[in-house]
Amino acid sequence: MDNVTFTKDDFAVFTIEGLEPRMSAIRKQIQPKFHLLGQGLAKELAAELNKESLPVHIAQHIRRTKNAPKDTWMAIGGNKRGYKKYPHFQLGLYGTHIFIWLAFIDNPLHEEKIAQKIIEEPTLLFDVPNDYVVSWDHTKEQVIPIHQAELLSGLMRWKTVKKGEFLIGRQILANDPLLMNPNQTQNYILETFMQLLPLYKQAYSVHEL
Repeated sequence: MDNVTFTKDDFAVFTIEGLEPRMSAIRKQIQPKFHLLGQGLAKELAAELNKESLPVHIAQHIRRTKNAPKDTWMAIGGNKRGYKKYPHFQLGLYGTHIFIWLAFIDNPLHEEKIAQKIIEEPTLLFDVPNDYVVSWDHTKEQVIPIHQAELLSGLMRWKTVKKGEFLIGRQILANDPLLMNPNQTQNYILETFMQLLPLYKQAYSVHEL
């Protein structure tokens, strides 16, 4: 993954006014980094899953016609056609921070069964480190520290409400000194994904039932 990290110039992209100017900067500055990081991270995750490969999807924001995106991301998982219908890993940026997620969004396949599986067997969820955060809506920037998240009630809402979602992971603030060291940054991202891998496997186990 070379010496790839994210810099203040990358976060500053989200201060650029206008859809096309901001998208041009995203394509020029951020997407090449997603490509390099995505290939390396996908290779590591695939090896742990005993798979030949995992697809990498980089958000293109093609449905936007007016408003510039307030964030951008890449996803690892799903199939070559897409990722939102499957549990998947996300790495992305807002102007203030990086997000590192295991994501269940936009009504993935077997959503109710996945939620019920985690509710019935929550040990893996409760085993994640205390610096993790949770989101119940991927379109909102706000997150909840995992120890404040009321997980079981949130999971029940995810299971029963059509627009319910569940994302769990960590963040890196834009001014975190960690980002000055590419190796440490990449290790932190990979460590997060690896710590979430048991939950990913648990979620995918319902696909085999």
